[in-house]
Amino acid sequence: MKYLITGGAGFIGSHLADALIARGDEVVILDNLSTGNHHNIEHLIGNPKVEFYAGSILDLALLKKIVGEVDHVLHFAAAVGVFTIVDKPLESLTTNLRGTENVLEACAELGKPLFLASTSEIYGKNGGEALHENSDRIVGSPLVARWSYSEAKAIDESMAYFFHKERGVELRIGRFFNTVGPRQVGHYGMVVPRFVAAALEGEPLQVFGDGSQSRCFCHVADAVAAVLLIIDKEETIGEVFNVGNDEEVSIRTLAERVIAITGSTSAIVSKSHDEAYGAGFADMQRRVPDIRKIEAALGWRPSRNLETIVRDIARSLGEH
Repeated sequence: MKYLITGGAGFIGSHLADALIARGDEVVILDNLSTGNHHNIEHLIGNPKVEFYAGSILDLALLKKIVGEVDHVLHFAAAVGVFTIVDKPLESLTTNLRGTENVLEACAELGKPLFLASTSEIYGKNGGEALHENSDRIVGSPLVARWSYSEAKAIDESMAYFFHKERGVELRIGRFFNTVGPRQVGHYGMVVPRFVAAALEGEPLQVFGDGSQSRCFCHVADAVAAVLLIIDKEETIGEVFNVGNDEEVSIRTLAERVIAITGSTSAIVSKSHDEAYGAGFADMQRRVPDIRKIEAALGWRPSRNLETIVRDIARSLGEH
């Protein structure tokens, strides 16, 4: 099989490219390198089973050309990270809406299956029970940039679903919950690589808010394994699956565990959300995935715990 990975030089996309090549598939990577990094895929360049296009999903002509040459499209290209969304909301919306519409149009016109990478952000500030695939969305004002990513990705899912229903696109959707691991960088707002990098340098770990907010972190290798299971099964067509780890940890406890695992002497300091992101920023108190659907359908559960995640990121950072 020959797969196109949009955003294939990004964090998850590059690991997915590795996994597909390892099992004997061919991969075409399309990435404009705005948040992706050529370093993530430089080990693949020159492999006869890999092609790389430095281009954008906003270029519909290029997109259609590439989609016509592959068997399956894996759409991971997006403006990502809280800092990116807050700093460049219009650019982020354009990429996440028009770009996805272009991918859908190309898949519909050329009859190609599509895996859409979505996000737990679509649930917004719904932070009560563990979130299942049909949980309600609770978001803030559409005039607050913080929620524009949630809005855009939810619209992406809706567009994709109705392209599936009305135009016959063979669609599968994965909603990723805080996927972390080697190659992920902290400067877009991702908390685990930010903490690990600071701990390795002996610098303070900045906890935003009081640190009581809780999250769950899934190793990228586990997430990629889930994607492969989803795209390989007929019974997943038209379905959406949460992809995440249900091991919950508060952000302050995360900071403490990072310091302990890395043997760091770093201190923990608090910083308000307003200081970090600007006035009026809203955060959700809790976000935990319900992963019973993917476990029942495909037998998938994450196998790597938080200690493994931290050690793998620390090892990766130490290599650069």
